[in-house]
Amino acid sequence: MCARDVWAEEASKVGVVTTTTSDFSESTPPTDADLTASDVAWDLDTLIEGTDLDSLLDQSDALAEQLERYRGRVHTMSQADLVEAMTLMAELQDIQGRAGYYAMLRYSEDTSDPARGALMMKVQERSVPLATRLVFFELEWAALDDAAAEELLNTSSLDFCAHHLRSARRYRDHLLSEPEEKLLTEKSVSGGSAWVRLFDELTASISIELPPVNSPADGPATATGGETQTVGLEQGLSRLQHPDRDVRRQAAEAVTKGLEPGLRTRAFVFNTLLLDKATDDRLRRYPSWISERNLSNDATDESVQALIEAVVGRYDLPQRWYALKAQVLGIDQLADFDRMASVAEDETAIGWSEAKEIVLDAYGSFSPELATVAKRFFDENWIDAPTRQGKRPGAFCAYTVPSHHPYVFLNWTSRPRDVATLAHELGHGLHAYLAREQGVFHQSTPLTLAETASVFGETVTNNALLGQLVDPHARFALLASTLEDSIATVFRQVAMNRFEDSVHTARREEGELSVDRFGELWIDSQTAMVGDSVELTEGYSTWWSYIPHFIGTPGYVYAYAYGQLLALSVYARYSDRGESFVPAYLELLRSGGSKTPNELGRIVDCNLEDPGFWDAGLNIVEAQLDAATEAAKEAGRI
Repeated sequence: MCARDVWAEEASKVGVVTTTTSDFSESTPPTDADLTASDVAWDLDTLIEGTDLDSLLDQSDALAEQLERYRGRVHTMSQADLVEAMTLMAELQDIQGRAGYYAMLRYSEDTSDPARGALMMKVQERSVPLATRLVFFELEWAALDDAAAEELLNTSSLDFCAHHLRSARRYRDHLLSEPEEKLLTEKSVSGGSAWVRLFDELTASISIELPPVNSPADGPATATGGETQTVGLEQGLSRLQHPDRDVRRQAAEAVTKGLEPGLRTRAFVFNTLLLDKATDDRLRRYPSWISERNLSNDATDESVQALIEAVVGRYDLPQRWYALKAQVLGIDQLADFDRMASVAEDETAIGWSEAKEIVLDAYGSFSPELATVAKRFFDENWIDAPTRQGKRPGAFCAYTVPSHHPYVFLNWTSRPRDVATLAHELGHGLHAYLAREQGVFHQSTPLTLAETASVFGETVTNNALLGQLVDPHARFALLASTLEDSIATVFRQVAMNRFEDSVHTARREEGELSVDRFGELWIDSQTAMVGDSVELTEGYSTWWSYIPHFIGTPGYVYAYAYGQLLALSVYARYSDRGESFVPAYLELLRSGGSKTPNELGRIVDCNLEDPGFWDAGLNIVEAQLDAATEAAKEAGRI
């Protein structure tokens, strides 16, 4: 599953399509239903069509029993034996994937529904004993010497799983004994995953009390008197994009106030998971808190450190942008609640139907094949869009399994940013769909390449829109949004990686961390990025406390920076070569995770082993900054 959680400003990245509806069409004003995308709901029943969860789980048990025949025999397997075992394993993963995704996606629709939570727990509780029974296979495979393993894999009949099996052997120095692995697997449901679920439920229940604002039709939208409205965290954060500074300030204060209840509880959850990871890393002999994540990404600690140092070394780029943005907004210095403010002079709400047209047209301008597949997401109910009480915040794409289709999960608020989020998640969806031919073992890529298609899709969308714009104000707004996309993705994600590094280190050296200590480390990491260009207010010190990546996928966030810089480089090659580049890009998507990241990069002529590769991507971001600066001058904004 590819997650893009909570809101782009803190936990992810988006490109911003900051312009007015009238810039792209002469359509009639959207209806309330279109603005809220109220009828855009996915159909999850196809995941378990013709059966039920209990039957799927029973089938899983039966397949696991067949696989147990190979206990103690992996070292004597023939190629035919290995083909048979891995075919059974693929069938098992498909069945479990259908059951697991069905339960998880239903839970995401409404985390406040006890029945949905119980359903998800039921699937997990049935799946864990099964995984425990099959621990032996991974351990016995890892115990083979390299020559024996390669001799077994030297047949085309194992192409469907060969890269997966080779990759699995990377963990052999970090595996424990079978009794220990069984114990950790058995305890996982009541251990780390339970704390992650608690965090999800705590954040989904956060409510924000916002003062009403008048309609854009009444003139410049400003805060008005009257009763406050209670909204979810997603909607509260989205108001930080509002063009009126008083509205943004009030929204930030409301978010801070909304985060206060349960803050100590969320800090305790974070502390517990930090300790749990420290224990796992010690038992598995990982040299640092990030080493396991790097290994799963097929990246060395040294290469990841090189990426981080390259990005930190260019913190001058976001600082230059924030200083320029302050000029554009007519203020001396941005505050934290100003950073995501729209620079568009008029920002009309965008309806779902227009967003669909914009994104499909953009994908079609690059590849009709991609546009045709993307259209299926809309036409065949593969998207769940509207905000709902209890719905998990954020946006993500669920790959599900290759025998099915992926799903896209959104929280549509009719903001221009939502258009880019839609383009982003459809990029994931297209990647998942085209890679289905690789099968269950090779459909997904390492996290470091997982964002390539999504960022590329955003870039295609933004640049297609830019080609339609004549008005200098609208052009500046879109160029600024593209730059903010890169800053949010590259620099803020690395700043959050620096926060993670500090909290994991502090938890291991100092013991349990207080709310205030978390806040200090959060402010330190953010100040390093923004310098003197942004004032970080006192309330902002608690805003680490709703970001799910820190909780559920520690170490994940640097993959966004990796993916963004890679995607920018890929798009630069497309800009140079035009239509002749499209087949290579589609080959990259279809390859899924069937090759190493370096091999996948070579498909699109990107050398990920080149130490200067990240500098090249950062130079593209600098060019975006220069273009936005010139556009601001042309529009008379500075």
